[in-house]
Amino acid sequence: MQFEGKNAIRQALQADITINKILVDQNYANRKDDLIMLAREKKIRIEFAPKQALDRKSTTSHHQGYIAFAVDFAYTPLEKLSSKDLPFYVLLDGIEDPHNLGAIIRSCECAGVDGIVIPKNRACQVNDTVIRTSTGAIANVKIAQVTNLKEAIDYFKKKNIWVFAAETGGECIYKKNLNVPLAVIIGSEGKGVRPSILEKCDGVISLPLKGQVNSLNASVACGIVVFEVLRQRINL
Repeated sequence: MQFEGKNAIRQALQADITINKILVDQNYANRKDDLIMLAREKKIRIEFAPKQALDRKSTTSHHQGYIAFAVDFAYTPLEKLSSKDLPFYVLLDGIEDPHNLGAIIRSCECAGVDGIVIPKNRACQVNDTVIRTSTGAIANVKIAQVTNLKEAIDYFKKKNIWVFAAETGGECIYKKNLNVPLAVIIGSEGKGVRPSILEKCDGVISLPLKGQVNSLNASVACGIVVFEVLRQRINL
């Protein structure tokens, strides 16, 4: 797993993600550089190489002269997610596109979501594309990986957390009180939230749609939902 670009690497360092080494454009070897200084403070190995070497290693073509190589992403156990008085979680039911997952992580981080839960099977896992698309946000969001999403829902319910599915045919999100301990389920790109998962939920919330298309991209829908929750909580 690798991080590319100064901002993404800086956020990974600040989040204490385990980085094995940072490859740096050799043209930067003799200049004062805050990122290099931070890496040295954390005793992370730095290697200088020609820009062409970084170009070959890069998966984004936008490394800015810095590529960090980290250990595989460490998921957070479900029970280790935030336990504050008014938690907010996002559960993903079968998101398969890594770009969607990365965009969802970015929106959730910006909206202050306390944790994201993804299923282990038949869904995208955290990979380099997800990390790149999240533009560093993944360093600040706890993500739990579970074998059974239904069991995760049961876990949240036992914690007195309301579980709502974001799906068509439900109560308008702008009329629903979301200022409660909350977990929202976002469905897959093609099928939405599965019926078996809907049956486990406390309710369904929907976005009003006025156009001819009856659905939104999963990451777009998630962004709107999480920021509506944030809006309600800051307007107490």
